[in-house]
Amino acid sequence: RVGFRMSIVVIGVNHRTGPIEFLERVSVQGDALGKAITGLVSMPNIREAVVLSTCNRTEVYAVAERFHGAYADIRDFFCELGGLHPDDLHAHLYSQHDEAAVAHLFEVAAGLESAVLGESEILGQVRAAWETAQGEGGARTTLNLLFRHALETGKRARTETSIGRHTASVSHAAVEMATERLGSLQGRRVLVVGAGDMGEGVAVALVAAGATDIVVTNRTAERAEQLAERVSGSVVPFDRIVDVLGGVDVLLTCTGSGSVLIDADMVATARRDVQHPMLVVDIAVPRDVAADVERLPGVTVLNLDDLRDWAARGLALRAGEADRVREIVGEEVERFGMEATARQAAPLVAQLHEKAEAVRQGELERFSNRLASLDPAQRDAVDAVTKGIVAKLLHQLSVRLKDDAGTPQGERNSAAVRDLFDIG
Repeated sequence: RVGFRMSIVVIGVNHRTGPIEFLERVSVQGDALGKAITGLVSMPNIREAVVLSTCNRTEVYAVAERFHGAYADIRDFFCELGGLHPDDLHAHLYSQHDEAAVAHLFEVAAGLESAVLGESEILGQVRAAWETAQGEGGARTTLNLLFRHALETGKRARTETSIGRHTASVSHAAVEMATERLGSLQGRRVLVVGAGDMGEGVAVALVAAGATDIVVTNRTAERAEQLAERVSGSVVPFDRIVDVLGGVDVLLTCTGSGSVLIDADMVATARRDVQHPMLVVDIAVPRDVAADVERLPGVTVLNLDDLRDWAARGLALRAGEADRVREIVGEEVERFGMEATARQAAPLVAQLHEKAEAVRQGELERFSNRLASLDPAQRDAVDAVTKGIVAKLLHQLSVRLKDDAGTPQGERNSAAVRDLFDIG
């Protein structure tokens, strides 16, 4: 493969480099995501930025003006996000740049970097992160091209291999882990906290696993009712969770609340006169269930760290598929590099001249009434003069675009021209 040099960097932490306690501290949720992107692109060393924050990772993809400066800016962003000292962060932080950064994103989109190998939820999360960044002005020419290719890579991985045909999501894996722990979910009462995408995945997986007594709760009652109807379950108001906690065998939580919803006092109160055990599976980041709940008698708490360890046992079964996916990633990285380089030179110069010519023609048309009195020779002179002005203005720019193509400077020049002249 012919390597390429760009100005793309990725800096982040994930389930392999830090425990859930650390991932919680640097998780970015809701409105904070847009503010994070705005803050990042306002820094002098960062031109574009996308923040990908899921239950398994928080990563910043950026187009850097200067790598070391951008690294320092993003490191400081993580420190401020988690209230961390740089020394506390370095042990968990990883960074890649140029081709390695591109390959990393493509592997993330393909499910190779997930705790559950090949899980399908990450593809939608990558798309959502990109769309949020576009809305905030963080993703423009370079990252738009990168993330479009990432989604195409993720789709190829799932259609051309069987990487995702076993445990296809974190939601399904959580239910499988609970089923394995208990032997069966038949006859068990299950409470699902959260009715978003993850909650829906959990509820559907529960039905597939044989659960017939499912209770759903959510901050938005309407969503809880819709999900409960889909799985023939019942609904409990969000502020009445404690009323049903004592009677459930399994508690599955997966909200994006960003804070603890169920603490030890709530569980202890609900289970004061209860003898049967309760299994808690919390797949939210930050966690929905307080860490000290696991100290209560009869209560077992599993979280994403446990899910990662559980899922790792099945990796060998799909090692061959993972190798094939890595081949696809390699092919897509090369294709991205070729397209990125191609977009820097001749096609862009042609598009730039076409745009300038359209502006020139438009101006001549706008002043057509004033030019109506000119004879043909004078009209030709005006046409020649305006063409000459456009050509001289674009000459040096065109030369620089061609000379620097295939280099980080060429990528910066290309992106700047596309953004400034609104060329797609």
